[in-house]
Amino acid sequence: MHTVETDVLIVGSGPAGAAAALALSTYGVPNIVVTRYAALADTPRAHITNQRTMEVLRDLGVERDVIAKATPQHLMGNTTFCTSLAGEELGRVRSWGNDPLVQAAHELASPTRMCDMPQHLMEPVLVDAAVARGTHLRFSTVYKSYAEDADGVTVTVEDRLRGDEYTIRAKYLIGADGGRSKVAEDAGLPMGGQMGVAGSINILFDADLSKYTAHRPATLYWVLAPGATVGGIGAGLVRNVRPWNEWLTVWGYDVQAGPPDLTTEYAESVVRQLIGDDEIPVTIKSSSAWTVNEMYAETYSSGRVFCAGDATHRHPPSNGLGSNTSIQDSYNLAWKLKLVLDGTASPKLLDTYTAERAPIGRQIVTRANRSIRETAPVFEALGGLAPQTPEQLWANIEARKDATGAAAEQRAKLREAIAFKAYEFNAHGVDLNQRYDAGTSAAIVPDGTEDPGFDRDPELYHQPSSRPGARLPHAWITAGTRTLSTLDAAGGGRFTVFTGIGGDCWLRAAAARDADIATAVIGPGQQYEDPYGDWARVSEIADSGVLLVRPDGYVAFRHHAAAADAERLLGDALRRILGHD
Repeated sequence: MHTVETDVLIVGSGPAGAAAALALSTYGVPNIVVTRYAALADTPRAHITNQRTMEVLRDLGVERDVIAKATPQHLMGNTTFCTSLAGEELGRVRSWGNDPLVQAAHELASPTRMCDMPQHLMEPVLVDAAVARGTHLRFSTVYKSYAEDADGVTVTVEDRLRGDEYTIRAKYLIGADGGRSKVAEDAGLPMGGQMGVAGSINILFDADLSKYTAHRPATLYWVLAPGATVGGIGAGLVRNVRPWNEWLTVWGYDVQAGPPDLTTEYAESVVRQLIGDDEIPVTIKSSSAWTVNEMYAETYSSGRVFCAGDATHRHPPSNGLGSNTSIQDSYNLAWKLKLVLDGTASPKLLDTYTAERAPIGRQIVTRANRSIRETAPVFEALGGLAPQTPEQLWANIEARKDATGAAAEQRAKLREAIAFKAYEFNAHGVDLNQRYDAGTSAAIVPDGTEDPGFDRDPELYHQPSSRPGARLPHAWITAGTRTLSTLDAAGGGRFTVFTGIGGDCWLRAAAARDADIATAVIGPGQQYEDPYGDWARVSEIADSGVLLVRPDGYVAFRHHAAAADAERLLGDALRRILGHD
């Protein structure tokens, strides 16, 4: 049997697999991607792309390519609740950073903007860049099994075109093969939660709906519809794929009874009920059934095998967390594999992948499922979850217009329920507050200070911090005529030392190390200047202090001022982070 060799084999070409390949190839690590499919994604699936993911894509050099194809943030934000697109509107919530106060928070938090980038457009951007930088991609290639030994992993795959099997010898294997991951199953990764909580149907269609949507541009339109049970909610969903002609509806089914026969006639009947206009031409493109899941891996690796993306966290699309967390998983893992493979780090560094990402995976699975349940009060306010008859439902909706105390109470409940959906549609803290714990991850060095926690709700509000384990705070700095983010001064697959005037001891300490460490000196007359004073406000260290930032943009070590033993302090920190301690 023929054997192909590589450093890293990736199973799956979705967001997690494609991002892993892109990062590894950017870092110069040989890798192969195999996918059982004959092409990349042909349906929109995941689409919300948050600021943290855009920061990752910015560092990997594809941010502009994504922006060129994505629906921009300002067209995403009027999440609407209605009886149909052509019917009565019940209320809206400004979403995805389009509330003026949230928009300001977005601008302060990051150099990037979130966008709507459907998966069938995202995957080619990631894969094309990965292949251009060295990834070998094999379509129609099925993962069968793996055998691990002390030096690597031997993976058996089947070529679906030829019908024969061959082996790929890799030093590490990444399973990014989705919610029914065979790699995760073969690795025996322990899972918590459950699959198949509820049933849903996606229907992709073309129709010019601009007359009902262009004046209230949004990614999502929720339709109160008798008989709909999306995630157990009495509603159907109309999702914009491309303004305002390409759409996807989500409709529920009884998961115990199984999905209905997905004929074109059935799909069109659902679409027309949600649109509420039988005259508009509709072209059904595809339909598929899926289940709402609430499952997460407790461990992300076994030996030389690592899993990422939906293989480790399986949940509904609420909050738009799926592809974002998947891409961020791979970004976390890739730099660690690179440093282990080139001998800079001990394999112990790879233990921090589970320590850092598993808590995040569990958090987003919980958040996504909670968001589904938090939609119910919108329809409860209208008696819409289980109406005796459709006529009674419409009567309840009409009653909210009455000049009575009961109607006023109903209106207040509806406004409150819609406003509470900020936890799904404006959860800025969920997107950016992810922090790694020095108590569980050796790749984070505690600085001895007490964690002050968050001043406001950590799911709704982002709070920048330079504490070890937090993402490097964004601030605009300058270099000559160029303006850039502090995040732009980090990344690139290297550690970066941030310091300022009086911090020469940290520069000497960095130069004394064998590791590839970039430097960013910020202050008047220095490498970078801080013209707005933003860095001075968010850095939380003296000018002579230091932040050691990892290749993924997370603060790994912090010291508040210059130190006579800077070389020892920085050296000890790096030894711990790289697994040599």
